Amino acid sequence: MDRQGNTYTFLYASVMVIVVAAILAFLAQSLKPMQDKNAAVAKKMDILKSVQIESTAADAEVKFEKYIGSNAYVLNINGEKQSGMEAFTVDLAKEVKKSDAERAYPIYECKLDNGSVKYIIPVRGKGLWGPIWGYVSLNDDKNTVFGAIFGHKGETPGLGAEITTPMFQDPFKGKQLFDQGGSFASIEVVKQGQSQGDLHKVDGISGGTITSVGVGTMLEDCLVGYEKFLKN
Repeated sequence: MDRQGNTYTFLYASVMVIVVAAILAFLAQSLKPMQDKNAAVAKKMDILKSVQIESTAADAEVKFEKYIGSNAYVLNINGEKQSGMEAFTVDLAKEVKKSDAERAYPIYECKLDNGSVKYIIPVRGKGLWGPIWGYVSLNDDKNTVFGAIFGHKGETPGLGAEITTPMFQDPFKGKQLFDQGGSFASIEVVKQGQSQGDLHKVDGISGGTITSVGVGTMLEDCLVGYEKFLKN
């Protein structure tokens, strides 16, 4: 075959594409178990961080087993535990697309060294450029926030991405989900300086309005499904 001809060039390019694709597919398949494990460890680290337990990739699994272990379950909209489902494997990205009545609501119970119990609720929503998510932990009154952490996929550095910082997360501590009458009020993210003295508001990020509003919407949309469980 003429190596200078178009046919040879086409066949050579096709073979190379197939070979490279096969190699990449093999590597992706081979690395998937490791990637899945790393993702699971990172998730456990985030869950623990929401109850102010610091962990590393090396000890996250041990600490998760110690403080939470099997004390995780899935609820329905009525606050009833659902059998045959594991809280840790619930794909919240899929669940938030369902109606409230159809969703699965995972929750984690954490018993700290002082004997107190915290309830950890995962949340997921939309920011400016992509998905945002987090974990909100509640005291054993099932109302007062003990801690909160948030993450994002592609928010703007210095603006919306600030939801991952203590500056934004720490003010959630001590806020409450229910008003004095017992009605669900959630936690609203408002403009800078407007949350002072309000148990249901935190200051948003200056210049990150859309992401801040996204966090507030995410909290209301995800937490309201736990209302009956938290009240009972």
